Amino acid sequence: MPDLPVPAAMDSPVPVRPGTDPAEVLHRIFGHTGFRGRQEEIVRHVLGGGSGLVLMPTGGGKSLCFQVPALCREGLGVVVSPLIALMEDQVAAMRQQGVAAAALHSDLPEDQAREVRRDLARGAIKLLYVSPERLSFDNTLTRLAEHPIALFAIDEAHCVSQWGHHFRPEYRGLGMLAERFPDVPRLALTATADPRTVEDIRVQLGLQDSPVFRGGFDRPNIFISAAAREQERAQLRAFVKSAGDGAGAGIVYCGTRAKTEQTAEWLRADGHDALCFHAGMDPAAKRDSHRRFARGDAVIMAATIAFGMGIDRPDVRWVCHLDLPKSPESWYQEIGRAGRDGLPARALLLYGAGDIALARHRIQESPAMPEQKRIERARLEAMVSIAEAATCRRKILLRCFGESLEGDNPESCGACDICREPPKLFDGTVPAQKLLSAVLRTRLNNGSHFGLGHVVDVLRGKLTPKVAQFAHDKLKTFGIGTDLSEAAWKGVARQLVARGALDVAIENHGELVPTDAARPILKGEEKVLLREEMLTARAEPRTTRAGRAAEPAMAGDALFDALRAWRKREAADQGVPAYVIFQNDTLAAIAERRPEDAEELAMIPGVGRSKLERYADAVLRVVRDRA
Repeated sequence: MPDLPVPAAMDSPVPVRPGTDPAEVLHRIFGHTGFRGRQEEIVRHVLGGGSGLVLMPTGGGKSLCFQVPALCREGLGVVVSPLIALMEDQVAAMRQQGVAAAALHSDLPEDQAREVRRDLARGAIKLLYVSPERLSFDNTLTRLAEHPIALFAIDEAHCVSQWGHHFRPEYRGLGMLAERFPDVPRLALTATADPRTVEDIRVQLGLQDSPVFRGGFDRPNIFISAAAREQERAQLRAFVKSAGDGAGAGIVYCGTRAKTEQTAEWLRADGHDALCFHAGMDPAAKRDSHRRFARGDAVIMAATIAFGMGIDRPDVRWVCHLDLPKSPESWYQEIGRAGRDGLPARALLLYGAGDIALARHRIQESPAMPEQKRIERARLEAMVSIAEAATCRRKILLRCFGESLEGDNPESCGACDICREPPKLFDGTVPAQKLLSAVLRTRLNNGSHFGLGHVVDVLRGKLTPKVAQFAHDKLKTFGIGTDLSEAAWKGVARQLVARGALDVAIENHGELVPTDAARPILKGEEKVLLREEMLTARAEPRTTRAGRAAEPAMAGDALFDALRAWRKREAADQGVPAYVIFQNDTLAAIAERRPEDAEELAMIPGVGRSKLERYADAVLRVVRDRA
């Protein structure tokens, strides 16, 4: 296994005296003039010795909630993080800020691990990132107990909960921190947790008596849309063309490993720089794909959900799902990897009736306990309701997290496809009855059913060899559906599957099987409202909550492009992701203000003392060259 890259060399650490006001640390180290949202409240709570749970959306600034108090308090800040790539990137970012940071994890070569332990013993580390496995391994806790501890931060805290979407059994042992270090503040942080998961996190980490800081889950800069998966490649091609900016990255989430490889292959054939990522890949190949993505190239990553936590790249411009996620929590976290820089981003979900049926089947056949199955089924149905929504998708999504839309119109977000162009609803009771009747009448004597294609042929009066073989042209339902197209009938079927009136027998060649919920529809006791189907995925313009079109800041500006090119070269020389040098919004501000000296450069958000000392000459040279 090749050695992991050593984080960029750090100049002498920027000194922070314990007790320094957090606002001064925020400005001097991180280059920001003020906190956002509830950040300052959380920071001052921890400074006072308090523990708590922080719920903030991806890109909402969770890291500052523990980084700032760790620097202001006496002792070592310990951050428990689940992924090696995440730790490496965060350590590199901290060292860029002039913070003495290091990481301990299982893939760290032994000579580097010894060096970290030596630095730890002599008090030369201020912020230590550690995996949960390593925390309980090799007497790490005993070593930590020999030093004053400023705080413990448990990042991606949903991994603690068995109800969470990325449960990690090794996280369950972190409850012992409250027992072994009762006087040390513990801050758990996550971007996605429904009410059940929140309570489980609090119980597992001993935070029942500590406050929960909710920063709001809404990400209005992400335009969300969903469509029936009709022509997958054509739909994805159209989305990539409209959503990409030519400089940022995109992610395509696929349901299987094989599909990631196939998708990356045809995207490359289309001329895109596409990679694949899944758990079955060689570890070295996975690290290479992840680092190519992280370093700032304009790449497309076709991946399973194994490409999950640890994606800190801020300029991901779009995320597309080619298969239905298993829960709103999973989907929200995955689309939340777009637009972390606060600039407009896009999310598209493509799905089919088979996705819904397969997910239901997997839950039913899983060895999980009945209560776990019930919860998973409820989460899946919530995801189906988002996909099949006829009203604001964002409103339904936020409801899953116990929140509601804010703003002038609590019924419309203005930044989803439904709000942009509301679908037309029609009384679909008769088409639903026709389709359900055709499914029942084509049933064989042994109880077997037929798939959707055959049922649609019967409805549309298409005398195929199979229809003739089973004499289904003699049925009363033969030819009663010529008023609807084949695609429209598929839409009716998918919506009936979504509402639970039809099931798809995955284990038996996709047979359509009516459920008990079909009975009141057939008897005329239940009205069925259906959406008119959109047969192609339209390319909606990126919008803000106000509904105005917006593009990534400064895209195409000569100075901005020159600054980005300089950043890419600098990051490559140091072996770190480009965004840890400067984020796009900082480069955009530099391009807009065109500072003439270091004093003016220091006034730009994101330019802290360490970065000013390190990069001022080079940045000002680029600005002067484009004057």
